[in-house]
Amino acid sequence: MGLLSDSGQQNMTLGQKFWQLNWGLILLITLVSCIGFAMLYSAANGSWDPWAKRQAMVFGLGLVFMIAVALIDIKFWLRSAYFWYFVALVLLVVVEVAGHIGMGAQRWIDLKVFKLQPSEVMKVAMVLALARYFHGVSMDDIGRPSYLIIPIVMVVVPVLLILRQPDLGTSLMLVIGSGVIFFLAGVRLWKFALVGLAGLGSLPVVWSFMHGYQKQRVLTFLNPESDPLGSGYHIMQSKIAMGAGGMFGQGFIQGTQSHLNFLPEKQTDFIFTMLTEEFGFVGGVTLITLYGLLFIYGLAISLQCRSQFGRLVGMGVTTTFALYVFVNIAMVTGVIPVVGAPLPLVSYGGTAMIVVLGGFGLLMNVFVHRDVRIPRRWSDPLS
Repeated sequence: MGLLSDSGQQNMTLGQKFWQLNWGLILLITLVSCIGFAMLYSAANGSWDPWAKRQAMVFGLGLVFMIAVALIDIKFWLRSAYFWYFVALVLLVVVEVAGHIGMGAQRWIDLKVFKLQPSEVMKVAMVLALARYFHGVSMDDIGRPSYLIIPIVMVVVPVLLILRQPDLGTSLMLVIGSGVIFFLAGVRLWKFALVGLAGLGSLPVVWSFMHGYQKQRVLTFLNPESDPLGSGYHIMQSKIAMGAGGMFGQGFIQGTQSHLNFLPEKQTDFIFTMLTEEFGFVGGVTLITLYGLLFIYGLAISLQCRSQFGRLVGMGVTTTFALYVFVNIAMVTGVIPVVGAPLPLVSYGGTAMIVVLGGFGLLMNVFVHRDVRIPRRWSDPLS
């Protein structure tokens, strides 16, 4: 635990907060990101351009942003949680009205310098907003269905906007990540079972509203060999590349499937495949182990926190991060359908990198302020 008492943590200076940062977590994040730089260098056939150099620069900026987020008073994040949610929601509306269209989807806002993907911002904003809501609600109130209407609406509105882009994968992960926070806040299991049954019953309706390519992804998942040169091409090439890697891989910048351009999106969604082709089973397990350590760090930090808001933010950020790691690796190994999810800290993408580091900044903020008591309501003592 920290060296400061409860009252000391309430009044820490900036310097004291800086030395309270979890440097082991920062080292792990940097290590995983460096693996990403190396794979992007390899993806460009041994060149820092066009991906590795830009990704490293974004990481440098993101690291400063992460530390800044960690040092800000945790009560600021509590008070401004709904504001950040509203900002992310407005950005999603802007995408709906005047978003940039690319690869058949309308998911970005073109800021000329870079393209912002608001659905990535919503991942963290949703965690903050739900943690803020459930922090102010007692366990007795959480048991009443009427108290769940507001958080459900907070989840449904952005999910519907993201579905219209269309981005089924991000929508599902936002729903699952939010469901985890509902569960951690104390919502009873029978309510999840009820929602699950309703979801199963609505599958025929959902199927009728799905786009053609989304239906094809599901059918390809069930039988990838049915169209190996069409819709099944990505996953078939991914499996071939992984198999070619064997136990120890073909060597750095030596992957044949990757560098002969058989492997699609090797710098983004399928970067884990390229890693296993070049470093084999051992390389893949090593990266998964590092992700596992990050997950354990997140759980440990969350469980140490004395405030409900801090615990929910920490657990929400950690589970969202773990969910994306699982979905990406499960996707490229053929365990689930291809949904277009990047591998956190490794896949190329500026918005995703900044948002992930911002999320880790919140996790470290929880660690720095782990002994700070936050009242349920502003009128209570200690506010």
